[in-house]
Amino acid sequence: MNLKEMAGFAAAEEIKDGQIIGLGTGSTTHYFIEQVGVRIKEEGISVMGIPTSYQSFLLAKESNIPVTTLEEHDVDIAVDGADEIDPDFNLIKGGGAAHTLEKIVDYSANELIIIADDSKIVDVLGKFPVPLEIISEATKPVFSELKDMGADPQIRMAKFKDGPVISDNGNFIIDASFGQIDNPIQLEKDLNSIPGVVENGIFAQMVDKVILGTNDGVKVLKS
Repeated sequence: MNLKEMAGFAAAEEIKDGQIIGLGTGSTTHYFIEQVGVRIKEEGISVMGIPTSYQSFLLAKESNIPVTTLEEHDVDIAVDGADEIDPDFNLIKGGGAAHTLEKIVDYSANELIIIADDSKIVDVLGKFPVPLEIISEATKPVFSELKDMGADPQIRMAKFKDGPVISDNGNFIIDASFGQIDNPIQLEKDLNSIPGVVENGIFAQMVDKVILGTNDGVKVLKS
């Protein structure tokens, strides 16, 4: 069992019968969603999931997890991955270009659990660029603002199609490298104040628990 799988399986054991679950996006949450499906089949638990992307929606359907929406249900618990996690549990997310809906669902949850392998733990955020979802028509002015803030912005280009990555919402994804981020709380606010930015990938002051897969087993960190 790899480290991501360990974290995903451990998080699936946190789920209680009757809960509404925010289903995050990414390689680690893939294991979580599949294991929730196993628990539904083998233990008969009754849960519903709110997907944060087409990826998590399709995987939920494959795993026989009934899906619902924020319009219909409140979120009891959300489980999601991260690209970086600092000592205060601030995150950079968005490597999968799903951070807008992830942030909406995660913020709405009564409890947010982040699952990852221990390589995602950092002393200071910033090695990983900050993803931003932007309106395509705003690309030039957003780039100008980001450069004024000291960032190096790049349009994320697709690997298996020509041209840029397009989010599930039909927008561009920008990766902005800031270097060391000393105040992620303020940067999250500053980025979202730029006209044309739909949402950015800094998730500050949201996490209740981190479940890590390590070579020494599963470790649970609480805020």
